Amino acid sequence: MSELAPLISDLALILICAGVMTLVFKRLKQPLVLGYIVAGFLASPHFSLTPSVIDTASIHTWSEIGVIFLLFALGLEFSFKKLVKVGGTAVIAACSIIFSMIMIGMTVGWTFGWKSMDCLYLGGMLAMSSTTIIYKAFDDMGLRQQRFAGLVLSILIVEDILAIVLMVLLSTVAVSQNFEGGEMVYSIGKLVFFLILWFVVGIYLIPIFLKRSKKWVSNETMLILSLAMCFGMVVLAAKVGFSPAFGAFIMGSILAETIEAEAIEKLVAPVKDLFGAIFFVSVGMMVDPAMIVEYIGPIITITLAILFGQVVFGTCGVILAGQPLNVAMRCGFSLTQIGEFAFIIAGLGVSLNVTSDFLYPIVVAVSVITTFLTPYMIRLAVPAYGWVEKKMPDKWKRMLDRYSSGSQTVNNENNWKKLLLDIARIVAIYMVLCIAVILLSFQFVIPLFRMVLPEFWAKLADVVFMVICVSPFLRAIVMKKNHSVEFQALWHDNRFNRAPLLATILLRMILAVGVVVFIIKSLFEISTFLAIGVAVVLVVLMVISRRLKKQSIILERTFKQNLNIRETHDEFKGKKRPKYEGHLLSRDLHLSDFEIPADSLWAGYTLRDLNLGNKYGVHVASIIRGLHRINIPGANVRLFPGDTIQVIGTDEQLSAFSKQVERVSMAAEEDEVEKREMHLKQFVVDEKSPFLNMTIKDSGIRNDYRCLVVGVEKGNGHLISPEADMVLEKRDVVWVVGEKENIYKLVNSEVYVQ
Repeated sequence: MSELAPLISDLALILICAGVMTLVFKRLKQPLVLGYIVAGFLASPHFSLTPSVIDTASIHTWSEIGVIFLLFALGLEFSFKKLVKVGGTAVIAACSIIFSMIMIGMTVGWTFGWKSMDCLYLGGMLAMSSTTIIYKAFDDMGLRQQRFAGLVLSILIVEDILAIVLMVLLSTVAVSQNFEGGEMVYSIGKLVFFLILWFVVGIYLIPIFLKRSKKWVSNETMLILSLAMCFGMVVLAAKVGFSPAFGAFIMGSILAETIEAEAIEKLVAPVKDLFGAIFFVSVGMMVDPAMIVEYIGPIITITLAILFGQVVFGTCGVILAGQPLNVAMRCGFSLTQIGEFAFIIAGLGVSLNVTSDFLYPIVVAVSVITTFLTPYMIRLAVPAYGWVEKKMPDKWKRMLDRYSSGSQTVNNENNWKKLLLDIARIVAIYMVLCIAVILLSFQFVIPLFRMVLPEFWAKLADVVFMVICVSPFLRAIVMKKNHSVEFQALWHDNRFNRAPLLATILLRMILAVGVVVFIIKSLFEISTFLAIGVAVVLVVLMVISRRLKKQSIILERTFKQNLNIRETHDEFKGKKRPKYEGHLLSRDLHLSDFEIPADSLWAGYTLRDLNLGNKYGVHVASIIRGLHRINIPGANVRLFPGDTIQVIGTDEQLSAFSKQVERVSMAAEEDEVEKREMHLKQFVVDEKSPFLNMTIKDSGIRNDYRCLVVGVEKGNGHLISPEADMVLEKRDVVWVVGEKENIYKLVNSEVYVQ
């Protein structure tokens, strides 16, 4: 009988250890990542009681594949549109935290006398909190429905994309051994260029390809296609000088904007779990107990630095973003760990041979310690806030309250700001496309022409080809936004605006002419003035060409449709959140979705029978049943298996309510009928109000107007969860939710609605 290859026996050992540790850590209710690390330690030569891995090089290759799958799956969950929607709060907080933690990590490294590259990479490792561990902790502790948890998850989204950028910069620094100068600027510029190029081209082509091949695609085919696109981008990213993980993340984020994103995510999940397990096992194999004992001082110091840094700077970052102190402290205490990206960055340093051997085991040890401490730190946030609130001077409290309330005020963007931002976005995108066309033409098309044509005619063909290819983009640069609402408003508002507006057109015209001049001058040795003259004529022809105008419109329309196709599909299926949810958040009320399972004891009962308002203090705003939606359901409406109910309440109320349902799922607003959209309004009870001195039950707001009273502000300014028997008094501010038609019906009843 032939002997097994070392790779197979090693893989068997790894999976056996990982399987056993998975069961153990599941039993202990601990993150599986820690189980994989322990499994890696058991399979390493450092642990003599079990067999050891023989072919470590092959395992390292498999772990690199694991990193690719992890980043690809992360990209599928990420989506660039999600980054835009998290808002300025998460961006400000994440940037503040990352910068502060990098500084702390570098300071700790310099304190111990480590070399500069070790300090820099240590800072990068400490900057990223663990998405996996925080998700697991929030689920286990039942905190996913709370306000601060949503903000933490938004911060993690921003950290994920910044981690990718940081990996690229660290790779550049490692190769160049230079912390400043033109090399860094060049790397950042190249990163931005390829991000825009890949995203724009990917969003334009991939949804079209998937749509046209849908009839021939099964689950098996979809898995193969998605992995083919993933590894194709991995190879492309490596060719242009980026890490393979960066390419996997980019392709995942592109596919995240397609309808098939959820299906791809489910298909890839088992493969990701397998190779991800191998990656984390390989991380555990790097753990050397002797080295950990030797560096126990730095391990404890770094652990304390993470706990202190995230608590202090995480809290300050969230406060800087305009959140109250209690929310900021709960966010800061939740981010006190390092995880996946720390291992990836550490592995990057090892692969580039720029970090010391001791750094990897130290980071693994710190990660294990901080992971175990995460649930305790999350729980510690509430008593810590109570202590800080007691010790904080009243002057500071008032200052923080004013800052948080002021920062949450929404100001309308002026027309100039919006117009200039739109123009800058258009110019950046289309210039990237022009540069890409020119580079590809010089690389592939020009050599082809020179093979089949004489030199002069080959050059002429090159120029014609490139000008034709970039003409839709150059026309868009010059003409886009010249007829927009903002442009017209500024033009007619003030005659002094006309000169700057014309200047924006002229500058874009000069830019387009410059591109054409560059194409001509790079192939023909002619005078600059002649080249400019030819370029001006060509650009003018582009601007007045109706065919180019039509082509440009079609290109942009197709891109926008592809970009919004998933959102449109989600709206059709009822997966878009109600718009009034954001207003509820500002009043300490929240909207959460709960699915009624098939075996729920609530199925078949009416809302009157369940009496959810009196039991849990929550209010059922809507019931989603398939593609049908029941807004402000009456007391006689029954719940059925598969229904999703949208419930309004405070953090405490929703936390108590969530324990009574078996599974929380995403649901959404019905988008087919705009009149069914829900709105949040408020009105003040004055001496002329028909509701003065009436109970909420007798007022008829629910039965007559089909609106729901979700809160009442009394004279002290506190928002009270209303009871049916609550009497509406003079100067009470009543918050109601209802459909647009019913809200206006309430207005016509001579109630002043704000």
